[in-house]
Amino acid sequence: MTIPKFSNRNLSFHTELKRRINEYFKQEGKNPTGNFGLYLKAVLLIVAYVGIYVHVVFFTPIAWLAILECIILGGLTAAIGFNVMHDGMHGSFSSKKWVNKLAGITLNFLGANNFMWKTKHNIIHHTYTNVHGVDDDIEARPFLRLCDEQKHYRIHKYQHWYFWAAYSLLYLWWVFVTDYKKYFLRRIGPTPLQKMKLMDHISFWGFKLLHAFLFIGLPIWMVGFQAWLIGFLPFGLFSGFVLSIVFQLAHTVEHTDFPAANIETNKMEDEWAVHQLKTTANFATRNRFLSWWVGGLNFQIEHHLFPRISHVHYPAISKIVKKACQDFGIQYIEYPRMRLAVASHISHLRNLSRKNQA
Repeated sequence: MTIPKFSNRNLSFHTELKRRINEYFKQEGKNPTGNFGLYLKAVLLIVAYVGIYVHVVFFTPIAWLAILECIILGGLTAAIGFNVMHDGMHGSFSSKKWVNKLAGITLNFLGANNFMWKTKHNIIHHTYTNVHGVDDDIEARPFLRLCDEQKHYRIHKYQHWYFWAAYSLLYLWWVFVTDYKKYFLRRIGPTPLQKMKLMDHISFWGFKLLHAFLFIGLPIWMVGFQAWLIGFLPFGLFSGFVLSIVFQLAHTVEHTDFPAANIETNKMEDEWAVHQLKTTANFATRNRFLSWWVGGLNFQIEHHLFPRISHVHYPAISKIVKKACQDFGIQYIEYPRMRLAVASHISHLRNLSRKNQA
């Protein structure tokens, strides 16, 4: 597929929105990157992660407590990814480049690879959100059908029942399969990877080996294969489910679009910012614990419009974004409670489970 382009507008919604957001930070005297609260949270999450890992592997408690700690470790894996790595990779964790780089490297310790993720997420997903054939984040063949343009398989008839199981596989599939697929194919969908430097190759293999040692080799040596497997599966499956469901509730619900480029011009109908609003949804933004845990990614609209602004500012700037949408007559998709977003996502999957939707 040829990579499409976005339309330009003389009266740009994005230009006006950026002006209002910049004015907000100027008036408040705030830096758009992270603050002390974010740095404290990062330290707490990482310390908890290391502490639970050490306790499970070296001081393994009774079975039920060990399994519970493995599940918590999976939740912390997602939380570090959402709060530390994600802001770091977008350059919004800190105003200092080296701190952002350090925050982004946490992804490598968690088992994935920051070089691959930067292309897949920062470049492709944030530019071509929900564009079939380009946005790899909506590509889940053959298990799931997430938009009308995707081929229907018989298994999709039941996808609104088994989706939770498919989502649980994300972390394991990502760490042990798709990273290697991208590495050897040198592309993500139709988008080629940037040329990897020597240090990129060393980093890829070095961290993959380190992760295999810390999460496979060492635990098996300490507790045995069976005990490791009983602990590793709930850890990986819970982490995968949390990572998946946050993305799906933000992009694959009933009210979000899956736009396609004009066949003749290969251009998208809307300007980029409007495209983001049509393909993205917020959910449960008043749930403080959820916002804390998922790094503000329930404010997905604000994140997609301003990825270089730290998530700690999303609640404040969301009011500005809403007002701008009202002024320009653009829909702002939001589900006030998480259960409503989940229900909408299930309904979306059910609609796509029918073959006549293609």
